[in-house]
Amino acid sequence: MAEPGFWDRNDEARKTVEQLKRAKKTVEDWTARDQSLRHLEELLELAQGEGDEALLPDLARALDQAEAEVSDLQRRSLLSGEHDRLGAVVSIHPGAGGTESQDWAEMLYRMYTRWAERHGYAVNLLDLQPGEEAGIKDATVEITGEYAYGYLKAESGVHRLVRISPFDAAQRRHTSFASVFVFPMVDDTITVDISPPDLRVDTFRASGAGGQHVNKTESAVRITHLPTGIVVQSQAERSQHRNRDFAMRILRARLFVHYQEQERAKTQALKDVKKEIDFGNQIRSYVLQPYTMVNDHRTEMKRTDVQAVLDGDLDSFIDAYLKQKETA
Repeated sequence: MAEPGFWDRNDEARKTVEQLKRAKKTVEDWTARDQSLRHLEELLELAQGEGDEALLPDLARALDQAEAEVSDLQRRSLLSGEHDRLGAVVSIHPGAGGTESQDWAEMLYRMYTRWAERHGYAVNLLDLQPGEEAGIKDATVEITGEYAYGYLKAESGVHRLVRISPFDAAQRRHTSFASVFVFPMVDDTITVDISPPDLRVDTFRASGAGGQHVNKTESAVRITHLPTGIVVQSQAERSQHRNRDFAMRILRARLFVHYQEQERAKTQALKDVKKEIDFGNQIRSYVLQPYTMVNDHRTEMKRTDVQAVLDGDLDSFIDAYLKQKETA
């Protein structure tokens, strides 16, 4: 960086600096974990030498924490994609199943929010359209933090739920579907050209369940990118200005993926998940009745603790997917 002319090409210099920062952080993280394990080893030897068993429970907890941190670093080592380090924009849409699928979409929204909280990521709601009776018609959230996209890209696809419907008076078993699309959050190191004449911006009143939730002003914003036909919207805030900003964030993320598909011929991975949101196209099934099981159909990873998964415990599925991709 100290070489003459390094900053003459500002964009390239900024990217180089970001790469150096990431490389330095990776080395520092591994060094910190190594030092932590060495320290634990020394304490264990001391406890054994002095016969002090009172230290063992504390050492066991510290070792579990260190192992979890090392597992996280190992998981991160599988993220070799060019944009895996970025934050994520997650869009959730109900499919076949009416009110049941809208309720399922809201359950998925909560699941990813809980996952983000577990990992210390910030969650920013960009758009949410409540269902007419229950659940949601659509939700788009921004999950901010390093490698959020690299982890969550494993979640793109159709998710299937089987349960006794809380909306069926006869207590029959229902199958519901919802789709999840994950896009990288575009940052300052990525340029997406958007020409103002290519945009059509419409404003409308935000939808809601009635009462205080109905917006009395046209604060919701819908933006159409005319050359591609991509349509995004936001009505999460009462401010039209903020909703426009949120909609532009979603548009930049979607356009980035769109252009990447064109330029690098990476369309197949995304096309595989842009199937009809219906039976037979799911990547993962969540069965609550007549037994409990979560089954990822890509990796054959299965778990019986469905409630833990729905509460955001997704790392085992993400690990299996990343390892499978790495092996392939």
